[in-house]
Amino acid sequence: MVPPLIFDLSAINLDAVQYDAQSIERINPQRGAMRMLDGIIYAKDDFMEAVAYKDVRADEFWVPGHIPGRPLFPGVLMIEAAAQLASFLTMHHLPDKGRDQFVGFVGADAVKFRGQVEPGDRLIMMSKVRVLRRRRTTCESQGVVRGALVFEATITGMTI
Repeated sequence: MVPPLIFDLSAINLDAVQYDAQSIERINPQRGAMRMLDGIIYAKDDFMEAVAYKDVRADEFWVPGHIPGRPLFPGVLMIEAAAQLASFLTMHHLPDKGRDQFVGFVGADAVKFRGQVEPGDRLIMMSKVRVLRRRRTTCESQGVVRGALVFEATITGMTI
């Protein structure tokens, strides 16, 4: 059974951009082909929840090899995108955010892939912080394409 979405996306302006790629890079260390967030659409004032997006392009590094003739965005990269969103949220709770600290991805639980993501799709990612401790954060995460849930996972990160 498909779980409910963690956000009512109809209540969010999905065309808005609260944080662009450059703003995300001021918080998260990923660059180039490994930056999986193109924009943050919504971040709650307390940084306990957010909605972001990745525009999946036909010129990305994985396209030629991840199912030639029928490229599918790898599930592991969906999880990486969710981890980067969780990191963005967590970094805002650190006293010295961005100063020689980052949130390392240490776990993914209850992972389910429920749909395909292809070049040309906009992957909407949602994340809510469920556990926030000094060194460890756990976030509930989901990804949606054209209104359909394509993945879900519980992401755990550790401040390094």
